[in-house]
Amino acid sequence: MGRSDLRAAASAALPVMLGYLTIGIPCGVMEAEVGVSPLWAFAVSATFYSGAGQFMMSSLALAGTPVAAMVASVSLLSARQTLYAAALAPHVSSAPRPLAALFAATVTDESFGVNLERFVSDDAWTPARATLVNLMSMLSWAAANALGAAVGPALAIPVAVMSFAMTSIFVCLLVGQRWAPRTAAAALVAAAAVVALKLLGAGSLSVFFGAIAGVAAGLAADACARGRGVR
Repeated sequence: MGRSDLRAAASAALPVMLGYLTIGIPCGVMEAEVGVSPLWAFAVSATFYSGAGQFMMSSLALAGTPVAAMVASVSLLSARQTLYAAALAPHVSSAPRPLAALFAATVTDESFGVNLERFVSDDAWTPARATLVNLMSMLSWAAANALGAAVGPALAIPVAVMSFAMTSIFVCLLVGQRWAPRTAAAALVAAAAVVALKLLGAGSLSVFFGAIAGVAAGLAADACARGRGVR
């Protein structure tokens, strides 16, 4: 792993890192409200490493939700990772097992989007570079959480407004995608599913199930394209 790998990974990870710094601070503030110290906020963010899950845990803890219900809710929310693994597995199949394990343990929604696009469009993109993207993103998220937990209530941060930063990250990643059939299928199906579920009254679960529907549609479109010999 050389300097060229570090430069390439840093360039790819920078938009995600900046977004994580923005959204990680309010997440850390929420964690401080339930008694999490900056050190623990960093440790949790670097091991559990789930932005949506950490926001959910803090919100549920503030609401007095039982631990068993919290675990079940966060596990359901994290189930989408299995679809990410299915999409990325062919691209890291030749990597050494320790590297593949580290890569799998550090994938998030945003780094998944960045790395999948690079694997598809850049022949020089390697599992090592992809893992560096994951680690750089993780460290920025963990640092932002620790900072948020340190400043805590001292900062009057409008969390509801700042939370839109997470949406902004996805918008930037979507715009930067190469619009192959799989990308269009994933975006259209996810958007349609979210709207339909909202209209049916699914509430906050609409985004979760819409994302699963979008990833599944993208994988299906990719499989069909490969069967026809189209990329």
